[in-house]
Amino acid sequence: MTSIRLIPKIQIARFPQMDHEIDSDSVYQNIGVTPVINAAGPITMFGGTKLRQEVHSAMNAASQTMIDLHQLNDKAGEILASYAGAEAGMVTSGSAGALILQAAAVVAGSDKKKMRKLPNTEGMRNEIIIHNIHRFPYDQCYTAVGAKLVGVGDFLRCLPWELEGAINENTAAIAYLDAPFVSRNAMPLKEVVGIAHAHDLPVIVDAATMIPPRSNFTKYIDEGADLVLYSGGKGIRGPQGTGIMVGRKDLIQAARDNASPNQFIGRGLKVSKEEIIGLLQSVELLMATNEDEETAMFRNLSQMVVDALIELPGLDVSIEHDYKNYLIPTAVFHFTKEWDGPSRDAVLERMKQGERPIYLYWLCGPDTLAVDPLNVDEDEMRTVISRLLEELTKKN
Repeated sequence: MTSIRLIPKIQIARFPQMDHEIDSDSVYQNIGVTPVINAAGPITMFGGTKLRQEVHSAMNAASQTMIDLHQLNDKAGEILASYAGAEAGMVTSGSAGALILQAAAVVAGSDKKKMRKLPNTEGMRNEIIIHNIHRFPYDQCYTAVGAKLVGVGDFLRCLPWELEGAINENTAAIAYLDAPFVSRNAMPLKEVVGIAHAHDLPVIVDAATMIPPRSNFTKYIDEGADLVLYSGGKGIRGPQGTGIMVGRKDLIQAARDNASPNQFIGRGLKVSKEEIIGLLQSVELLMATNEDEETAMFRNLSQMVVDALIELPGLDVSIEHDYKNYLIPTAVFHFTKEWDGPSRDAVLERMKQGERPIYLYWLCGPDTLAVDPLNVDEDEMRTVISRLLEELTKKN
């Protein structure tokens, strides 16, 4: 008689069926993951941003109906383009996915023979010019399709003649980065656009982190950019895996042709129907929210930090909000020469310890930390302040 091997039972009680809403902390705790307080802003490694309840509801509803993804992409693109004042738009798999599709669009276009060859770009215009002071870790995404980056200028600035001198018969586009803490000594975008368009070249802009302010939704298109990308999971507060790209109709079409659900180099850059609907809902909510009122709310949260730390000797504490480095009112504290407490790095690391780890923004300078209020409510901010006072007043 043939024996039957029994499959062992799989325990699936970690996410029990309940009639009421599951506590958000327990979803992670049930699988051994520790919830944190993210006072570092919309940083991917800490989960991006908290979704609004309306976005949850829209994504849940979208998950229960099947659609033609091409039609959904068409309609989503139209909506996003209308907000940006662009010819066309699309939803991407985050801003990194958009970088890859920007490169594919300018190198291979919608030419299926070229698209199929990627990342082999032999015989194609495959050079993307970029300011050396705009080089950043994610520009590797441009090279994923076989493009080559050509740096211009030095670590301080780029001059028009340097940009002109780098253009040749292999140039596919000029890339431009706008981001917090990026040098403002690069050529202005309008000037770059003027030179690029004189040579019939597109300008592709990475503005992933530059919303808010909401005016940046139209700024880059108004200044002549041909493709602009934004992260969907940062200030827009959409699903973490989404991004937005807007721009020239032919280039957006080329990006879509190279992307999922088509079977070309961007096939792996999938965006689900639920994420697309969630992003559209997030953009609608963002644009319907009064920016002054939202800014005031963030300022009040940051003021709580300033009021608590202002009298600690050796700390220079203030609210910074300049739409260049700090896109929302942020509590920033500098460790001055008079500071005799624990080091900046020691405080940063100690805040990550304990039952509820707390992450602060640390990319603002070697002697500086910041509390970004985007993902922090009042109760969490009180916890942040309590822990900060505890760690800052510890003896070395």
